[in-house]
Order: sequence, then C-alpha cells, then structure tokens
Amino acid sequence: MTEQLSADDWIKEGLKALAKSGLTALKADPLSKAMGVSRGSFYWHFADLGAFHAAVLKRWREIAAEEIIAGVEADSDEPLRALLRRTFGARLDLERAVRNWAAFDAAAQAAVRAIDRRRLDYVVALLEKRGLAPATAQARAQILYWTFLGFALSAAPVPAARLQGLLDEIERMVTA
Repeated sequence: MTEQLSADDWIKEGLKALAKSGLTALKADPLSKAMGVSRGSFYWHFADLGAFHAAVLKRWREIAAEEIIAGVEADSDEPLRALLRRTFGARLDLERAVRNWAAFDAAAQAAVRAIDRRRLDYVVALLEKRGLAPATAQARAQILYWTFLGFALSAAPVPAARLQGLLDEIERMVTA
C-alpha cells in the first residue's frame, strides 16, 4: 500500500480476518502481511494488541446493532419485518466469530452481553409499538432472540424462498 493506513483501516481488516479465521487472525503480524505493510503501522495506531481488540469489539457493536437498527428505522417496510429480513438474511460469520471469542475472553463476553441487551431492548420496543403488553413483548423478544442466535450459530444455509416463509411464520408467532 502506498498511502498511510488509518486505525479504521486496521479495524476493518481485523473484522474481515476475524470473520474468516477467528481470533487467532487478530494479531499485528498476519494483519500487516495481509495489508502489505510493516507491523510498525499497527503499533502507530494501537498501543498493544489489547487496545486493538477493544477497538475491533467496539466497531462490531456498532455494525451488529446500531447500524442495523438505523437501517431498520430508515426502511420503508414495517420495522419488525425489516429487522427480520436484515438479521436473518445477513452473513453471520462475524457474529459466530465474536461469540466464539467471548467463550474465553472477558472483554468479548462484555461486548456480547451489551449487544444482546441492546438488541433485546430494541425488539421489545418494536413489539410494544405493535400493541403487545410489556411482559408479553419481553417474553416474545427473548424467544425471537434465541431463535436468531440458534440460526446464527448453526451456519446452515437456508434457500431464500424457504427463509422468507420461515420469517413470515416467525413474525406471525411473535406478534399474534
């Protein structure tokens, strides 16, 4: 690369590497080789590997919750339907990689807990806007979230036509 890299360039490359190869890919050496630069560029932006990992987790939280929520809110479709389409229709390699990381790292565990809470709160709010009582909205949001996690962690591909039918049924179940 001929231009100077930013911290964001490193974070983006880190997210790609994490999704593809897991946590072991989040090191200065393999990332700098993949980007065609020296490790010095990495350490220019991050004090150490821990600081880089924290930045990667922060960006994942932005991508996996805030950007999705903003997109759903901007969508002309009904918000719950748009959320189902966006989340169940997305590639979830990064989701699986972060959750695998969280199995043995406290910072990743904290990031996962925070995103789980944010996502659940958002789904509860969507269900309450549809007229469900708070306790019912909370229970159905939890069930819907467990459904998403099972789907995300299974990595089993579902044909688009079948997925749409499943999403329609999920929407009917949680809003009935």
